[in-house]
Amino acid sequence: MSARTREADVVVIGGGPAGLASAASAADAGAKVVLVDRNRELGGILNQCIHDGFGLHAFGEVLTGPEFAARYIDRAFDAGVEVHPNTTVAELEASRELVCTTLGERYPLRAASVVLAMGCRERTRGMLQIPGTRPAGVYTAGTAQWLTNMRNLRVGKKILILGSGDIGLIMARRLTWEGAEVVGVVELLPYPSGLPRNITQCLEDYGIPLHLSHSATCIHGRERVESVTVARFDGRRQPVPGTEFEIECDTLLLSVGLIPENELSRRVGVRLDATTSGAFVDDRHMTNVPGVFSCGNVLHIHDLADWAAEEGARAGTQAAAYALGGPAKGGAKPIRIEPGDGIRYVVPQTASRGSKELLVSFRVTAPDENRTAEVLADGRVLASEDLRRAHPAEMVQMKVGCADGLDADRLEVRLT
Repeated sequence: MSARTREADVVVIGGGPAGLASAASAADAGAKVVLVDRNRELGGILNQCIHDGFGLHAFGEVLTGPEFAARYIDRAFDAGVEVHPNTTVAELEASRELVCTTLGERYPLRAASVVLAMGCRERTRGMLQIPGTRPAGVYTAGTAQWLTNMRNLRVGKKILILGSGDIGLIMARRLTWEGAEVVGVVELLPYPSGLPRNITQCLEDYGIPLHLSHSATCIHGRERVESVTVARFDGRRQPVPGTEFEIECDTLLLSVGLIPENELSRRVGVRLDATTSGAFVDDRHMTNVPGVFSCGNVLHIHDLADWAAEEGARAGTQAAAYALGGPAKGGAKPIRIEPGDGIRYVVPQTASRGSKELLVSFRVTAPDENRTAEVLADGRVLASEDLRRAHPAEMVQMKVGCADGLDADRLEVRLT
């Protein structure tokens, strides 16, 4: 690359909670860190999350989204992280050479290691392929949140929410506070997909009806949404004939899932997991591309920003170790980690042979109570934890200790 190439030990892509924590921890480990973010202000989605509920795990106190972001922004600057805002990574090579663009300028940047922390995006109406007209008044829940909290704009007066994801639940409460009538939440699954606390605090406390095993089958309206046809869906996710009914509304919010922003990951050759839509990583959070790490919502969707930040901090420490110490020489074949009975996915997907401690994050396939989560090595139980309540909306983390170091062909996480 040209003589003007800028250099860093670690480049972190993304300025949300995972990226900020990753940059700060890498700098604390002695690395020269550059944080690249496409937004003008650091913090990512946290800046529009003016509700509380953040920080309890990370700081032992309840914070709003902007307050939580400010803590990590301060940490990053205090650690000496060099921040490049308003900057997009246009190119990323497996050699950890990047091309960045900002305000008309295009410059190369070389790193010894790279941390992918680009976050996620919302599913749109186009992805759902809901039949009907194309009137105004259809928003993703995150867009409605940004318009309400950041631009002080009213998105509608009579709101129907499709999907019971956490952003949609929080917006049901927020829009009720703003004087709108939230006529209901419609969820395809037979159980809510958001955190139980949000079902209670955002729906039940305000008498907002929740229609489980239902979904929208048609959107009506010419200039503006006028109503939505809703029907019951069976176990094969097909509408049940004769169960249709129409809900009058002028606005439809979509809260139907998040997708990791892995376009850059694909271009650099990162292997992706079909279940998480994020990268395959080892217990260092390194992908199959040497020196390229992944963390936060670009790796797998987190229900708590605290978990995303803590994962980012671990990835940043490992990225710094790689950058300052270089790749490990040789290395034994990694141990596969796979989901077993009752488990939807597990991160990381591999562990280093000889590791004495391992942290696994996973989600269950369906709500359940009084189950035991187990981690097995070639069929032998290494660790177990009793789960009074298990729910797909709540990520579970387990620490696995092995005094003699892990040595197995396969690890499995399962429910019993």
